[in-house]
Amino acid sequence: TAALVGAYYGKELTRARNEGRITKVPYDRSVPVYTAWDLGISDTTVIWFAQIIGRAVHIIDYLEMSGMGLDYYTKELKARGYDYEEHYLPHDAAARDLGTGKTRVETLKSLGLKNVTVVPKSDIADGINASRLLIGKCWFDEQKCTIKNEQGDRGIGSLESYEKKWDSKNKIFQPKPLHNWASHGADGFRTLAMGLDEDRPTRDQRRLPPMADNKY
Repeated sequence: TAALVGAYYGKELTRARNEGRITKVPYDRSVPVYTAWDLGISDTTVIWFAQIIGRAVHIIDYLEMSGMGLDYYTKELKARGYDYEEHYLPHDAAARDLGTGKTRVETLKSLGLKNVTVVPKSDIADGINASRLLIGKCWFDEQKCTIKNEQGDRGIGSLESYEKKWDSKNKIFQPKPLHNWASHGADGFRTLAMGLDEDRPTRDQRRLPPMADNKY
């Protein structure tokens, strides 16, 4: 049960397990859902699903698939039946495809996905630090946020296995992540950490009148 020596989030995930924050986390129908993506073309695409409940963040679901088009993911989001507030995409989603001339943001919007926000590019170290802080506030649904395959447990397992690159020549860890199967889930979670604003009012809250209507 010990964390990997070079794991970025080992201590944070161990603390979450010890505090009982990796458990069953039901979907609250009265609260909107945010998604955060890591996009791949021939590579793997992942989506994290989160709700803000008070000062806590509930991670209620996780999707990971490879070799599928964007239409697949928009259908999957609709099939889950969540009430979506906003979708956070990484900065490279704004790059234009050489074949179609469209960005993936434009493609997703044409497929019916609304309220899409591209998270600006940031330093990886800043994103990792933001992810550590976010994990400290998170409750994870253990079943829905774990996808098992031959390489290991994806989702929560990706965060636990996300590690620094080892320099075998100098016998030290390099100050950058190892790119492997765990990178996709970790990158998607970093998108969530950099994009999610826990103090920003939802669309329903912004529709409320600024002052009460009274006759006094």
